[in-house]
Amino acid sequence: MSIHGNWDRRELSRRALLGRAGMGAGALALAASGFSEQKAWAKPFFQRDPFSLGVASGDPLPDGVVLWTRLAPDPLEVDGGMPTRKAPVRWEVATDERFSKVVRKGNTHATPELAHSVHVEVEGLRPGSEYFYRFKTGSEISPVGRTKTAPAFAAPTSAFTFAFASCQNYEQGYYAPYEHMAREDLDLVVHLGDYIYEGNVRSTVGREHVGPEPRTLAQYRTRHAQYRGDENLQAAHAAFPWIVTWDDHEVDNNWADDDQDPDAASREEFLARRAAAFQAYYEHLPLRAPQKPMGPDLLLYRRAAFGNLVTFNVLDTRQYRSDQVSCRPENSTDGYCAAALDPGRTILGDEQERWLHDGLTGSRAKWNVLANQVVFAERMEANGVAGGGDSWDGYVADRRALVDLFAGANGGAPSNPVVLTGDIHNNRIFDLKEDFSEPSSRTVGTEFVGTSISTSGDAPKDRNGGTWETVYGDNTGVNEHQRFVDFHRGYVRCTLNQTEWRTDFRVIETTQTPTSPVSTLATFVVEDGRPGAKRA
Repeated sequence: MSIHGNWDRRELSRRALLGRAGMGAGALALAASGFSEQKAWAKPFFQRDPFSLGVASGDPLPDGVVLWTRLAPDPLEVDGGMPTRKAPVRWEVATDERFSKVVRKGNTHATPELAHSVHVEVEGLRPGSEYFYRFKTGSEISPVGRTKTAPAFAAPTSAFTFAFASCQNYEQGYYAPYEHMAREDLDLVVHLGDYIYEGNVRSTVGREHVGPEPRTLAQYRTRHAQYRGDENLQAAHAAFPWIVTWDDHEVDNNWADDDQDPDAASREEFLARRAAAFQAYYEHLPLRAPQKPMGPDLLLYRRAAFGNLVTFNVLDTRQYRSDQVSCRPENSTDGYCAAALDPGRTILGDEQERWLHDGLTGSRAKWNVLANQVVFAERMEANGVAGGGDSWDGYVADRRALVDLFAGANGGAPSNPVVLTGDIHNNRIFDLKEDFSEPSSRTVGTEFVGTSISTSGDAPKDRNGGTWETVYGDNTGVNEHQRFVDFHRGYVRCTLNQTEWRTDFRVIETTQTPTSPVSTLATFVVEDGRPGAKRA
């Protein structure tokens, strides 16, 4: 555990700092340090707003939070329109929005090696308290952000509210859900991945990606800057602290560890691309120093606790996984092909798996969350084959070990395990069964799957041209542990206390306009000590 108590920090792996991606990765590793030999820009002057990408905060601790901004007066230009010099930046934290009582302040530099991004790790704040922050460079002052520290580690905590979201393809829809999320009364936002999309598609809303599919650092920076320019996304970042993790599109579709599309690029070429993507990801999100990339390595899995009420285990199911497998009905037994059942296959990697199991076993939190990317529960297709080699269905041994832990097979079962998932662009709920092949077996946890912010556009149509209906229960006839499925876009709001977890599925009418009405489509409750969601 860290000295702060609730964030588990580990030394970054150096396994591929220089050797895995050649000199390109080494140069990116140097850049990740934030080191700059350039002279400081003594008196910055900007013809355009240098804070065009807004402000953000993240990874809250009981005594502090990381504050983020990036100086980019021309965000879609090379280097964001900044000179190759480090620029002085002043930051302030206050207890009020007018900054009449500043409690922390300081000076730093935005360096060209980090695309002139700033990551300030503020300390000395009060636990469980609201603060406001801003930045200044030259005569320019940033928008004001609001943030909140975590409750003291293991402190009695009566309530906590957060939202989670994922999958925000810029070309496929506007970010109307974030407009409404920014107006919520939240303690935290959790983003489960696909923050950007690397591929270019035919836009349905007139929002088109700038430039080709990114492969270089400059191209990934431009892609992130375009996404961060969205006003609704900026508003949600400025309103609350965020915890983020990635899925696949931050790098490349369905990437797995160090190989991807071997016919299109060599392993070395892919690792250089991965290093560029990791670098740009860090530069544009409110992450702490332990998450600085070292070439094609970035230690993203980590743990956050909020008093004695809830602990988030933030997972990385991309960087360490075995390659995906596909399984046809004729090659399957009981719904699985032999490769998916191979005990040597992993979605977490050995080190992350040990870290997760140890943390869950030792947790004293009332609610124990896995902030996860891809569907955890078994999901059989109508043809009787487990759906999605990209999901946990393709890594049965890793899932079996966690289900056994949830069930207390070896003692030390964590209290109230809840899995949060994105990726599949629709809302679902699953009871996590001790034995998925036996519907009557014990329920040992709950999985909430959240829909996309905009990816795939509006809800798909059924065969008769109508929008697919919301189903309470299973819509396939083969997954009795599925409790809910819906195809709207939006986000998920969760309100916790010591006796129950309440989940509200917040949905919009359309992604095709910048604004859209929001409503609560459905609410489900999990009671303390009684896994499985029930409709409220």
